[in-house]
Amino acid sequence: MLLGTHGLHPYHGRVPPTDAEREPERPAPAGAEPTSPAPHPGDAPAPGGPAEPGRPGAGGSPVDVLDPPTGPTPDGSAAGADTDEPEPVTRTNLLRRLLGEDALTLDATPRARLTGWLWALAVTVLAGVLRFWDLARPHELVFDETYYVKQAFSLLTLGYEGAWGEDANPAFAAGDTSLLGTDPEYVVHPPVGKWMIALGIRLGGGVESSFAWRFAAAVCGTLAVLMVARIGRRLFASTALGATAGLLLAVDGQAIVHSRISLLDPFLMFFVLAAFGALVLDRDQARRRLAARTADALAAAPGVLAWGPGLGLRWWRLAAGVLLGLAIGTKWSGMYFLAVFGVMVVVWDVAARRTAGTRHWFWSGVLRDGVPAFVTMVGTAAVVYVGTWWSWFASPQAWGRQWAVENPDQGVPWLPPALRSLWHYHEDMWRFHNGLETPHSYAAHPLGWIVQWRPTSYFYPSEVSSLTGEAAQQACGADACSQAILALGNPLLWWAGAAAVLVALFWLVRYRDWRAAAVLSGIVAGWAPWFLYAHRTIFTFYSVAFVPWVVLTLVYVLGLLIGPRPDPARRHEVRAHRRAVVAVGVFVAVVVAVSAFFYPVWAGWVVPWQQWHIRMWLPTWI
Repeated sequence: MLLGTHGLHPYHGRVPPTDAEREPERPAPAGAEPTSPAPHPGDAPAPGGPAEPGRPGAGGSPVDVLDPPTGPTPDGSAAGADTDEPEPVTRTNLLRRLLGEDALTLDATPRARLTGWLWALAVTVLAGVLRFWDLARPHELVFDETYYVKQAFSLLTLGYEGAWGEDANPAFAAGDTSLLGTDPEYVVHPPVGKWMIALGIRLGGGVESSFAWRFAAAVCGTLAVLMVARIGRRLFASTALGATAGLLLAVDGQAIVHSRISLLDPFLMFFVLAAFGALVLDRDQARRRLAARTADALAAAPGVLAWGPGLGLRWWRLAAGVLLGLAIGTKWSGMYFLAVFGVMVVVWDVAARRTAGTRHWFWSGVLRDGVPAFVTMVGTAAVVYVGTWWSWFASPQAWGRQWAVENPDQGVPWLPPALRSLWHYHEDMWRFHNGLETPHSYAAHPLGWIVQWRPTSYFYPSEVSSLTGEAAQQACGADACSQAILALGNPLLWWAGAAAVLVALFWLVRYRDWRAAAVLSGIVAGWAPWFLYAHRTIFTFYSVAFVPWVVLTLVYVLGLLIGPRPDPARRHEVRAHRRAVVAVGVFVAVVVAVSAFFYPVWAGWVVPWQQWHIRMWLPTWI
C-alpha cells in the first residue's frame, strides 16, 4: 500500500515543541570548542525515543515556535528537562535543527529521488487522462467561456479585446470569427489568463477546435497535480504523503472541471500554487545557507551572533514574485495570496534566525530578511503585473487607452498618459467588481464553499434534457436524458477537508507546527477575503483557487492519524500503526471511488436522467 511504503513514513521520531527555556548565551572562553546555542524548543529530538502515534511532529522539518507555551509538553514530560551536552556548532547540526532529520534524508539516495519523481509522475499521468480525455466535449462555449475564449482569440487577432456581434457563439463554435469587430470591448479582468487561453488555441489546433480552447487549462490543471505531489513530499518529508496529495487533487471535481473548461480561475490556481512551491523551496535553500554561514561565522569567532549572516539574493523568492504578479494579472484576487504568503515567509525567516541562535532574532529576521522579501516579492509582482498589460499599452484602440489624452486635466496628474489611462481603467474595474450585485441562481455565500453547499452548474442543455421516446433511447438508452457539467468538488474529500481545517487550526494554535500554517495559508488567502464581499454576486467555483491547500490540509491530518513509525519491539503500537495505515488507505480508495461515481457530471456525459438525479445528493446541488 502506498501509505505504508517503507522508508517514506511521515513524522518520524519527533514530538511537538517543548517549552524549555533558553539559557542566557555567553561567549565561549578563548580556545574552547565552539558550542551550539541552546536548542530551539521545537527542534529538540523526542525525549525517550520516537513520538507516540498521532502526535504532531517533524515529518519535514522542525516546528517553528516564536512563543513556546509554558507547562508540560504534550507527551507529559517536564518542560526544560534536557541533560544532553550541547552539540558542537557545525553545519550538519544546524541543518538538523533547521530542517529536520527526515527532510535531510528524504533525497539521500538516487533510489529515493527516483521514487519521489516516479510516484509524482504516476498521479500526474492519471490527472492528464481525467483532464484530456474527450476534452472537446461539448463543442460549444460553456458558461463564461463565452467571454474568455472569444477575448483570447481577439487578443491573438487584434492585440486587445474587441467587441463581437450579436449571437456570435454558434458561429464561433463553427470556426467563423467574422463577427469580431475592431471596436474595443470593456473587460473587467487583467489579460494573463486570456493570453494563456490564446496560447492554447495557437498550440492546440486553432479556433475551430474546442479542444484547443481548453488545451491550456488542461495543461495547467495537470501540472498542478505534479506540483502538489512534489510540494506535499517536501512539506511532509514523505513520498507517500506527497503522492497521496497529488492523487487527491487529480481526482477532485473542482480541479477536474476547471481543467476541462477555459475560465480564468484555473490559471489563478496554477500561478499561486507555483508561487507557493517556490517559497517552500526558498525556505529550504535559505535555511541551508543560514546553517552554512552561521557555522562558518561561529567557527571564525566563537560566541553568539548578534544579527546573524546575510543570505544573499533569494532566487526562488524572486520567482515567487514573478508568479504572483502573473496571478494578479489573471485575477485581482491573487493579491490576497501575495499578502498572506508575504507574511508567512517573514515568519519562517524570523523562526529560522531564532533556531540558529541569533541574539536579535526578531529584528534580524524582519530587517535582514523581511524588508528584502517585501522588495523582492511585492516589487517584482507589481512590475510584472504592469508588464502583463503590454498588449493594451501597444494597442491605441484598446478600451480606455486614450482616456488621458481625451481628459488631460483629470486623473493622477504626475503619471505619464499611458499609466494615467491604466489607473483610470482600474478605478472603473474596481467600481464594477465592488458593485456587482446582480442576482444569480447559483450565487453562493462563501461560508458554504468549504463544504460545496451550492456548486455552480455550468452546462445543462435543454436539447438533451428535452429528448423523449426513441431520440432519448438513442442518446442515453433511457426515456429521459441529462447532460451536465457541475462544478462540484468531490464531496467526501471536501467534507473531510473541512474537518481537517479545524484539526490543522488546533495543531497550529496548540503546537505551532509550521506545516499546519503552510497548508492553511492558501485557504486563508483564497477563501477568507471573500467574506468581505459576501454582498456581491460570487460563486462556489472560486474555491478552485484554494483546492490544492484543502488537499494538503487533509493529507497533513492523515499523516497525523498515521503517526510516526513505532518501535518494532512494541507490538501493540505496531498493530495500531498498521490499522491507521489501512484506515487511511481505505479512505483514499473511497475518495477515488466517489470521484469515479461523479465523473459523468464533471465531464459532460450524456446519461439517463435517473443516473444524473442519484448524483444530486443535496437539493442545493440542483
